[in-house]
Amino acid sequence: MTVIGIVGLPGSGKSEAAAVAREAGVPVVTMGDVVRQACRDRGLDPATHHGEVAQALREEGGPDAIARESLPAIEDHLADHDTVLVDGIRSDVEVERFVEAFGEGFLLVAVHVPFETRAGRLDLRGRDAGADEGGESLAERDEREKGFGMDDAIEMADLTVDNTGTLAAFRETVRALVEDGPGAVASRETVTTTDHTGGDGATNRGRTAEPTDTAGRGDDP
Repeated sequence: MTVIGIVGLPGSGKSEAAAVAREAGVPVVTMGDVVRQACRDRGLDPATHHGEVAQALREEGGPDAIARESLPAIEDHLADHDTVLVDGIRSDVEVERFVEAFGEGFLLVAVHVPFETRAGRLDLRGRDAGADEGGESLAERDEREKGFGMDDAIEMADLTVDNTGTLAAFRETVRALVEDGPGAVASRETVTTTDHTGGDGATNRGRTAEPTDTAGRGDDP
């Protein structure tokens, strides 16, 4: 059993990673779907109120509220599949919830892309409403998500993918990860791994990899 959690700032390529997983037959649980449904339940447009409702859900149900709501779907998929990918982790508290639920079977993967590159990708994608359309600017979205604890979650990653190259290379890396596990990715010349185990044998969530000259064209939910 492996539950792969994806974490990264908006425009980093998380949705592209999820798309590759689906193509490989790996079920995907998108935490943002919980937020989008809550928007609809409250009569709000997810394109312009996603951040507001996400914050409200955490204030109402606790910082791990969205992770808790996602657990049943993950567990349902694990009944029939060896691997499930979770898209949309936002905080260290959510990471801790998944570690509590799945133990060593939980693998946290961070996707890193510089701000300017992410901004360009989001402009091309055109899925979310920008500041001039009543939504949030990318800088505002970054600050909101960092406020949830995104930076802390990224620091907890077992594997970090530097997604600044080609889309094809990024997709290849993700496919190897979901089909063959982190060992297959770590064995590549373009991937480095670092053991963050402390001197007392304790770990602060393990490996850091900076793989292939990768690039996704997706984003968070």
